[in-house]
Amino acid sequence: MQRFRTIKKEIRIVAWDDGPFEFKSKGKDILVGVIFRGGQFIDGLLKTEIEIDGLDATEKIIEKILKTKHKDLRIIMLDGITFAGFNIVDIKEIYEKTKLPVIVVNRKKPNLKKFTSILKQMPNSKKRLKYVENAGPIYGVSVKNKRVYFQCYGMKKEDASKVIRKTSTMSLIPEPLRVAHLIATGFVLGESVGHA
Repeated sequence: MQRFRTIKKEIRIVAWDDGPFEFKSKGKDILVGVIFRGGQFIDGLLKTEIEIDGLDATEKIIEKILKTKHKDLRIIMLDGITFAGFNIVDIKEIYEKTKLPVIVVNRKKPNLKKFTSILKQMPNSKKRLKYVENAGPIYGVSVKNKRVYFQCYGMKKEDASKVIRKTSTMSLIPEPLRVAHLIATGFVLGESVGHA
């Protein structure tokens, strides 16, 4: 577990979000990683593709992080633990292989009961459920007088809370995730839409 004496204003973060896709479709979806200095400005961009409802998001994120030229990354942020439908990320494995703590951010508190009942009906359900278990408990943090929810691995929840608050400069969610969402939707649709 990484310990942070202080959370610097310009801590280097790589934040991941996927692009929009057709539900019940097969194929691939885009996954964008934005490298940010705190909640201030963008420093780089990573891109890969993952299978819709597949199980390769964890592996693809690890691969891109280990190969990037940006070597001073300190934290990985994810917009939820699922991308491209139900391509679930194992944040424990990401931490173990990259040695970077992972923070998962959600605007709304996930309904784990409903979520796990869907996963039980999918191929490789045991593996998917294990990834959900590895993500750990869901915590809440107050951002701009509203509640945002998160999970973390490889760092204390108190440090994760500080990172979320420090990087949520323009909206309720951290700026790196907001920008990752805008770029991912822009790649797919030709114009950015919605919010992360």
